[in-house]
Amino acid sequence: MSKTYPYPIARIGLIGGGQLGRMLVKAAKQLGCTTVVLDPLPDSPAGQIATRQIVGGYHDADKIRELATDCDVLTFELENIDADTLAELEAEGHAIYPKAGALKIVQDKLTQKQFLADNGIPTAPFEAVDRPTPEQFSAFGYPLVQKVRRGGYDGRGVAILKRPEAFAQHLPVPSLIERFIEADKEVAVLVARNTKGEVATYPPVEMCFRPGENVLDLLLAPADIDEAIQAEAEAIAINTVESLRGVGIFGIELFVTRDGEVLVNEIAPRTHNSGHHTIEANVTDQFEQHLRAILGLPLGSTETLSPAAMLNLLGAPEESGRPVIRGLEETLAIPGVCLHLYGKGETRPFRKMGHITVLDQDRHRARAKALQVRDTIEIGAEEIA
Repeated sequence: MSKTYPYPIARIGLIGGGQLGRMLVKAAKQLGCTTVVLDPLPDSPAGQIATRQIVGGYHDADKIRELATDCDVLTFELENIDADTLAELEAEGHAIYPKAGALKIVQDKLTQKQFLADNGIPTAPFEAVDRPTPEQFSAFGYPLVQKVRRGGYDGRGVAILKRPEAFAQHLPVPSLIERFIEADKEVAVLVARNTKGEVATYPPVEMCFRPGENVLDLLLAPADIDEAIQAEAEAIAINTVESLRGVGIFGIELFVTRDGEVLVNEIAPRTHNSGHHTIEANVTDQFEQHLRAILGLPLGSTETLSPAAMLNLLGAPEESGRPVIRGLEETLAIPGVCLHLYGKGETRPFRKMGHITVLDQDRHRARAKALQVRDTIEIGAEEIA
C-alpha cells in the first residue's frame, strides 16, 4: 500500500519573498502544500500569495526559528541568509533543504571554488585575495575576474579587469580572482536531487547577457550545442550536486570554451533564473521539481514540450517609482508569448520586474520573437504631475 498523505501535503517554510519565492508558492499551492514566507519587505511578491508572511530579516535568528516551528520543511530562494541558525535547527531535528552545510560552501565564492577544485570538478584557475594589490593581480595575470566572497548576485560584486591599468576599478574587499575565460557560450544545467538520492536534469540552456548590465537578458532553450558537449555539461552538473550531497534544485552555470572545454562558473543552491522557461516548456517546472525533491517525492519528467526563449523584464533605465507597463497589448498579440509579472510595487533601473517566455517549435523563431518582445515592452515609472 502506498503511503497515505494528509492534506495539506506539507507546510513549506520559505526564506525569501522575491520572485523565485513567488513562483515557488504558486507551485506549492498546485501540489497541495501551504506556505509561510519570511521576508523583511511587508507584502513581498511571495508573501502576497502565500498562506502567511513573517516580516523579518534573513539573518534574524528568532524569526527563522519561528518559521521552522510553524512548518514541516524549510527551504530558501537566496543564499545570503543565516546558515548558522539553519545548522542549529538541523541539529535539533528540523528538515532543511538544501542542507546548511551545502549552503555554507556555496555562500562564500572562495569556499565554493575550493570545493570544486577539491572534488576534481573543472573550473577556471583562481586565487584568494585578502587585500587586493596591483602586484598580486599582475602576478596572477590579466585579463582576470574579481569576485567578492559573499553577497554578490546578478553581476554585483564582480569586476572584469582586462589590463593592469584597470586595477583602479577593483573591489577593495576580501575576494578571489580567477582567470577570465573566453567563452564560446555560457550555459546552465538545472539538476534536481531528492532526499532519496534520485537525480534528474533539464537540457542545457544558453544564457546571453547584455554588455555592461551583467544580468541575464535572453535565454535559449535548448542550448545550441552538440550532443557531446551537452552530455559533458550534464555529467559535470550532476557530479557537482552529488558531491555537495545537495537536495532540491540547483542551477549550475558553466562556460563552454572555444576549444570545447566545459568549466563550472558558479553554483546556485536554489531555483534559478535559467529555469523560468520550464513553467511552460517542460513537463515539470523547476519550482514543482524543487518541492518534489525536498519532500522526498518522485521527481517529475524533465521532457521538453517546446523550444523556448526567455527574457527578463528589467526596469527602464533612469526611471524609478510606481510601475507602468508600455507595449503590453502589442506584446500579448505575439503568438507564443507567456507573461509573468512579479508583483513588485516599485520599479528601479534594471530591477527584475518580470519575465516573458516565448514558445515556438522552431528555436530560431522563438529567439526572433523574444527579440521583438524586447523592443516592444517596457516597464517604466509613473509620471508624477
